[in-house]
Amino acid sequence: MKWETVIGLEVHAELSTKSKIFCACSAGFGGDPNSHVCPVCSGMPGALPKLNRAVVEYAARVGLALDCEVAGYCEFDRKNYFYPDLPKAYQISQLYSPICRNGSLEIEANGVKKSIGIREIHMEEDAGKLFHDAGKTYMDFNRCGVPLLEIVTLPDFRSADEVIAYLKKLCEILLYLGVCDCKMQEGSLRVDVNLSLRLPDGELGVRTETKNLNSFKAISRAIEYETARQHKIIGYGGHIVQETRRWDDEIGESYAMRSKENAQDYRYFPEPDLLPLYIGEDWLAEIKKGFPELAHQKRARYSREYSFSESDAAILTGHKKISELFETVTKISAEPLETARLVTGEIMRLMKQTGTAPENLDIDADKLATLVSYVLSGKINRDVYKETVEAVFTKNVDPETYINENGLLMLTDDNAVTEAVNAVLAGNTGAVNDYRAGKEKAFGFLVGQVMKMLAGKGNPETVRKLLKKTLDN
Repeated sequence: MKWETVIGLEVHAELSTKSKIFCACSAGFGGDPNSHVCPVCSGMPGALPKLNRAVVEYAARVGLALDCEVAGYCEFDRKNYFYPDLPKAYQISQLYSPICRNGSLEIEANGVKKSIGIREIHMEEDAGKLFHDAGKTYMDFNRCGVPLLEIVTLPDFRSADEVIAYLKKLCEILLYLGVCDCKMQEGSLRVDVNLSLRLPDGELGVRTETKNLNSFKAISRAIEYETARQHKIIGYGGHIVQETRRWDDEIGESYAMRSKENAQDYRYFPEPDLLPLYIGEDWLAEIKKGFPELAHQKRARYSREYSFSESDAAILTGHKKISELFETVTKISAEPLETARLVTGEIMRLMKQTGTAPENLDIDADKLATLVSYVLSGKINRDVYKETVEAVFTKNVDPETYINENGLLMLTDDNAVTEAVNAVLAGNTGAVNDYRAGKEKAFGFLVGQVMKMLAGKGNPETVRKLLKKTLDN
């Protein structure tokens, strides 16, 4: 029988607010263990939470961007459970009245467009972090109380490719909205995968939940593994157990952590220390009015205004920092086509070569704009252009000083080029005869020799033009 894979996601996005959701402690990543902690986030008796307004605004931004209904009224609930990284023994979350419901996000996977339903988005606080070493466990409560959005989809995915397409587009939206840095390696974006099998158009099967996946590669591998595992169990006549599983990326397998809890297991009840939240339409309109241009909107504009290909537009909008670099250099140089060629070519190559993540891209846009002007005006050739871009990227050199000190400005004296052409032709009669015999490769060889004699400072177009003129005469 042909079984269908059914997947739903719970994405936990840490918000980029300066302070935590219910106290004034820093929400920044890192810091000495237990240095971003106060009586509120450490759960001291009598300490009362106070809601961070920015968290509500960020949640509303995301909800509006995902076409959700943003609730005019919502409230918080206590989710009770004991675990060492949760000092209060409960988590403040939203079960009964989340801030956002009924949204959607359109994705494209393998050339097919599809709408993914967003069931809800709710605000909650993060737990701490455990470190296991040599049989001992250490607790760092810095992350306790860091604001989270949990974005819950409907079970609309049918493959790992669809899941990755959704996550990439969701990350783009979160980054462009400025609400989450999406650094999965730091845990600021974590994904739970709920997966089951069913017969086509049949009832949903028993699902398992694979917790806290923090890379696209791990997510794809975990989906493939769990799909195969459930196929095998059903194929042998067994039954799937509803459970929570942990993924081990080193061995490429998951293992059972605990039976999957239901809402009643957490003994939810309304949070007694926080008042209900009323959100006005005027405030939502103000938030929407201040929306930035999102990645998919930029892609459409780049294609419309600059006639960029889909692939180039996708590279230029793949991360907010890359898009900002392209637009800043273009604004200074007034040369969008050459700037796009620079960013999609040399800058992306250097980022890959040096292992620079997009969020860590830091390069002087003014210096790049200077180089764009130099190459287009003929002051330097393409080889010097690439060399100097790399020097700016790796050493932050001043391009004008670098070019002048290394004698890299292009020759503007045609007499010097003519002398080099004549010398090369005189010393390479075999290649000259090959060219006159119709062997086009010989011309490229002769061009290379002239450029070599000019120490790379010749204008390639001028060299080709004078060389051809001399040979033809």
